[in-house]
Amino acid sequence: MDRYEWVRRVESNARTYAATFESVFEVGSGLRLKDSTGRDILDCLCCAGALPLGHNHPEVKSAVVEFIDSGHVQQVLDLITPAKYDFIEQLYGVLPPAFAAQSKIHFCSPSGSDAVEAAMKLTRIATQRQPIIAFHGAYHGMTGAALGAMGNLGPKSRGMSAGQNVHFAPYPYTFRCPFGSDGSQTDKLSLAYLDTILSDPESGVPCPAAVIVEVVQGEGGCIPVSDYWLRSLRELTKHYQIPLIVDEVQSGFGRTGTMFAFERAGIVPDVLVLSKALGGGFPLAVVMYHESLDVWSRGMHAGTFRGNQIAMVSGKKTMEIIQRDHLAANARSQGEGLVAGLRDLAQTYPELGDVRGRGLMVGVEVVKPGATTGASEPDGELATRIKLAAFEHGLLIETGGRHGAVMRFLPPLNISESDVGEILSRFESALTSTVRRKELSYVA
Repeated sequence: MDRYEWVRRVESNARTYAATFESVFEVGSGLRLKDSTGRDILDCLCCAGALPLGHNHPEVKSAVVEFIDSGHVQQVLDLITPAKYDFIEQLYGVLPPAFAAQSKIHFCSPSGSDAVEAAMKLTRIATQRQPIIAFHGAYHGMTGAALGAMGNLGPKSRGMSAGQNVHFAPYPYTFRCPFGSDGSQTDKLSLAYLDTILSDPESGVPCPAAVIVEVVQGEGGCIPVSDYWLRSLRELTKHYQIPLIVDEVQSGFGRTGTMFAFERAGIVPDVLVLSKALGGGFPLAVVMYHESLDVWSRGMHAGTFRGNQIAMVSGKKTMEIIQRDHLAANARSQGEGLVAGLRDLAQTYPELGDVRGRGLMVGVEVVKPGATTGASEPDGELATRIKLAAFEHGLLIETGGRHGAVMRFLPPLNISESDVGEILSRFESALTSTVRRKELSYVA
């Protein structure tokens, strides 16, 4: 029995990516991976966005090796160390000044889920209110309260109780307007609906402790909100004196073409949740928030591994490189090239119903062509087949969104124009073979 088969036999049924990509991955460098057969694979998954510089960036690796060899402590709960000081100083240096000037930071157990839990707990303590408003399609994590704010019903099925006092509002998903419009009025209708929830004394939703939102929904299908919608949401939450939590676990640190996705709209959130790229490939998570919310007492949110010193060293170096090499701007320009190439392919393949995203956080929604009005029906089965065909052609991408019909591209921020061309070429090969097979099956 080979290594993959042995691990598959003993590992949980709840595993995700390993159940799809049947390889043993051994070597990584930047955009590229090699598996145990020596295949060259372009990694457009990048640990769900947690590797902003790709695999084994030489400067990050050198910083970590030097740190380990120095004898510096590696785990010390939340005690202060030189690595922690340097990391916090660097992080505050990349934050928008208006947010950084009045913010506090809390280190959480090293997952985005725990940071979301902390953000919800903090706002509930600070406001003395319980409800949270989240959005359809949201993904905020897999632990109790975070799972309660998830839109996807799959992980909440089979009688499992997850989170209490969470109410959902329609996200401005213009391609599939939740109000049945052609998409041109989706933003205004979404905001009007939320305003009604908050203002109507018979809406059934008490004044919430917080509204939590992703500026670009990741697992929900790479759906970005408009600047207008985000600014209006910020105005609404201020009007009703409700803390606004912005979840940038996947979109933060240059991924969307600005250092943080909320910056483009010019807003200042009350709470910011960060993880994934924060640690430069090592586990780390924080919640940052306006100092007026810092009312919880000692020990109200703790965790043994919130002092991951290696992640702080790696994260600091990663932030330095993102700034120095202007990688947010590179993500913006290379993302535009990737989107343009994918839209060109959509002219040939009507199965690519919508190409969207921001920066290098790009989604392609796969559909069943032929709708005469509105958006075509999502085709998760075909999306899965294209994903598997892409892997056969040396391209690692994953699906998400409604019915698993959105193919998600999250390559490293430092990719080049030629890398984008190679990604598009391999994706086109996968499309050609998959769509042809599907057409033949119709004939049969």
